[in-house]
Amino acid sequence: MPSLVTRMTARDTNEAHRASSPLELLFDLVFVAAIAQVAAQLAHSIADGHALETVGPYLMVFFAIWWAWMNFTWFASAYDTDDVPYRALVLVQMAGVLILAAGVPSAFSGVDGGFTAVTVGYLVMRVGLVALWLRAGIQHPEGRATAFRFAAGVSAVQALWVLRLLLPDGGPWWIFVVIALADLSVPLWAERTGHTAWHPHHIAERYGLFTIIVLGESVFASTVGVQGALDGGGLSAELIVIALAGLTLLFVLWWLYFSEPAGDGLARRRDLSFAWGYGHYLIFASLAALGAGLEVAVEQAGHHTETSDVVVALAVAIPVAVFLVMLWAVHAPLVDRVVISPVGIAVSAVLVVVAALAAPAIGVAGALVATVVVVVALLAVTLASEARR
Repeated sequence: MPSLVTRMTARDTNEAHRASSPLELLFDLVFVAAIAQVAAQLAHSIADGHALETVGPYLMVFFAIWWAWMNFTWFASAYDTDDVPYRALVLVQMAGVLILAAGVPSAFSGVDGGFTAVTVGYLVMRVGLVALWLRAGIQHPEGRATAFRFAAGVSAVQALWVLRLLLPDGGPWWIFVVIALADLSVPLWAERTGHTAWHPHHIAERYGLFTIIVLGESVFASTVGVQGALDGGGLSAELIVIALAGLTLLFVLWWLYFSEPAGDGLARRRDLSFAWGYGHYLIFASLAALGAGLEVAVEQAGHHTETSDVVVALAVAIPVAVFLVMLWAVHAPLVDRVVISPVGIAVSAVLVVVAALAAPAIGVAGALVATVVVVVALLAVTLASEARR
């Protein structure tokens, strides 16, 4: 049982065997609903032939999901007390995530209030987060200035998100970008008075778990696509090939992600934690988008959609290419030598896009099989290289 109340102080950055708590795991599960919603909306837009129009709303909504998760994750790594008040405020943030998830369809469509529900959910999450920062500032004198800066910065930017709702249709897209950049700058500004005591291996584990959650949503999205294809045209060889290729692709990407020693790298270069943490936005967003692309690919095998084979194939290839490039980009600065060859990553990223562009000749199934061959080859080369060392 948790303590009724525990004084909130900084956790030991060298704590042995620090692992995710049951509460953190429960917190992550709430994000499953939000990621499922955003991936489903993207998949529907791709299938309807509106892929380019939806990229902006997708990235905007996913930013809200990722940033809310990331804010709590780094706070918990530094100040997790797991007492009753702490758990209650985490519950408040979880409620906000569910409100945000419910608002995803309207944010994509631009009707029924657009980003109103997403912003309200974001506001609820921020209430819980600010309360935690204020508690940390009150009970931990050594980190008081930093904690109060976090509380003030988060509150100020949240006010901008609410004010954005007063603009017609939320204003132009660049308003969102400006406020998002302000949100991203809060930790940079707050920690100028002192760094929070986050645990490098705990953070690496938390990011790894969220990666698995996003990959799991891709599996779920693929399953939805298979169901739709079966309802539309029944079982076919093409459907089987695409489904197996999709599962293999996700498995290999999981393997590649966990090949890099993130925990050791963060412990060695704590000064690069912002770049590593922020860079994961594109890693997570690309994996969720991959799930949407796979869903459309398996649907295409069962019945005709409103989009071309090359667009469907690119909906898989582009997320894979982005994932590979960002996997190298976030880890290369942390270590003396990355496990996965940057040349191999660059060549693989190009080849998967080329395979997608060849979809009119080889079909969506052929393009996906080619993509799988490329990433499996990258994994094989990586394993062989490590075995020689």
